[in-house]
Amino acid sequence: MERIVTDPAIMAGKPTIRGTRIPVSLVLKRLAQDMEVKALFASYPHLTMEDVRACLEYAYQMLEVEDGGL
Repeated sequence: MERIVTDPAIMAGKPTIRGTRIPVSLVLKRLAQDMEVKALFASYPHLTMEDVRACLEYAYQMLEVEDGGL
């Protein structure tokens, strides 16, 4: 999870992709709207597939913690 960081000085502490101001929630929302990652990469060309995977893993881990494990 080294790709996902939280910093109170960046995006009000929302989880973001390291080295960017791109929140995890934005990546997840864009994927939900259009599963084609090419559209996401066109809008955010500096994103990598590893960044997208990290966002998905982060979301999964948050759900697992919230649900007490799946």
